[in-house]
Amino acid sequence: MITRNWTGVVKPERSADYLHHLQNDTLKKLSSIKGFLNASIQQRVVTDGIEYLVVTYWDNMNAIREFAGDTADIAVVPLIAQEMMVRYDPVVRHYEEVLTLAPVDN
Repeated sequence: MITRNWTGVVKPERSADYLHHLQNDTLKKLSSIKGFLNASIQQRVVTDGIEYLVVTYWDNMNAIREFAGDTADIAVVPLIAQEMMVRYDPVVRHYEEVLTLAPVDN
């Protein structure tokens, strides 16, 4: 499994709009790609807005390239989302899962 990790800071007054965009546009598109597993969206308040950490989970890099194109390390940030942002990472970070821990039943 590979994760695709990206952060962006959204204007505080646009936070609900951004979440709506993620749910109704981005995640719907991702769900149609074979090899997309799921996504996790986290947020925290920072001095200039609401920072979002978007982590998507994929079977392999080929699936990621179907979404992001051949330059898979470049962030995919549509203009509508850019307009909601204070700033965002222009590149993403990919990590390959090497270990998963789960609680042990007693």
